[in-house]
Amino acid sequence: MSEQTGEKTEQPTPRKLEEAQKKGQIARSTEVQTVFVLLGVVCALSFTGSEMWRMLTGATARVLGHLHDTPLSLNTLQGHAWLGALLFLQCTAPIVFAAMLGGLLAGGIQNRFSISSEAFGIHWERLNPVDGFKRVFSGRSAVPTIVAVFKLLLICVLTYKTVKEVIGDPVFTSSVSLPAFTGFLAAASLKIAFRLLLALGVIAAADYGYQFWQTHQDLMMTRDELKEEAKNSEGNPQIKSRRRRMFGRSKRQMLADVATADVVITNPTHIAIALRYDRQSMQAPRLVAKGVRHNAEQIREMARQSNVPIVENKPLARLMFKYGKVGREIPAQLYAAVAEVLAYVYRMNPYRYYAQACTAASPENH
Repeated sequence: MSEQTGEKTEQPTPRKLEEAQKKGQIARSTEVQTVFVLLGVVCALSFTGSEMWRMLTGATARVLGHLHDTPLSLNTLQGHAWLGALLFLQCTAPIVFAAMLGGLLAGGIQNRFSISSEAFGIHWERLNPVDGFKRVFSGRSAVPTIVAVFKLLLICVLTYKTVKEVIGDPVFTSSVSLPAFTGFLAAASLKIAFRLLLALGVIAAADYGYQFWQTHQDLMMTRDELKEEAKNSEGNPQIKSRRRRMFGRSKRQMLADVATADVVITNPTHIAIALRYDRQSMQAPRLVAKGVRHNAEQIREMARQSNVPIVENKPLARLMFKYGKVGREIPAQLYAAVAEVLAYVYRMNPYRYYAQACTAASPENH
């Protein structure tokens, strides 16, 4: 029934998830962005607040202390405006930089620091007024409203006690110096800000969980889509047939090379490794064939037909099968173990390798 109605009942495949990642279709929460930006601003104020206050008070004292002897002219006003702009940049630059860094970090964490070129493209379908009307009045659009109401309530609950303590502090009803009053306001503001961050952090975690679930639901697939993707992943039948023919030729060539091998190392029945060593042309023994189960049986049969010695060595066979590659020299870590096997084979079959040894020892080769 679900197949006829096109209902999305199947889990997204890894290929579907990879394509969604490239398109930027990932779980993304604005609440997480807000928390990181606010955290960056609070941290910047904590580290640079005192220096910012020192610069502001110093500039204010200089201006007010010289009002009586400062001439009012176009040049002096321009100079004061320029100094005020520089002071404003010095005070706000750390805060702006921290907010930008927090926003970039939040975005990078949510999209796993991957850049999607398709996400930056122009999507004209989003300008369709009918689709926009559906998005505004859909069930999904009600979620941000619910989150906003929940956010307001949670912020009020977590900050009410702190705000009440600040308002009822004796600093508002007694005579205190300006530095003490400003210090009290700074400490109270940071305390309220951290409470606010705690509330927004809880909301951001809940909202990101919902966005993750919603994105996963959007990426769910129908059975038809699953079958179509499986069909596409299998590829063209002609290409598959060509690959099978190439694999068949390489397998036949590998079995033919077994006849030239010096030894076949077995597991004894599950794995077979064929090695060849020519002292004249090779710096180390070369793996000419390897196989498991049925292929291993074929390698052993070819070795018996070609009178190639078969040696059982379970650990060496496993290591050669795992790390060795057909057509390449054996790994350097296995030189000693393979040398022992070859020495044993040469001792047991001296006549088979007599010609090779004589050729290697001839004066023309030195």
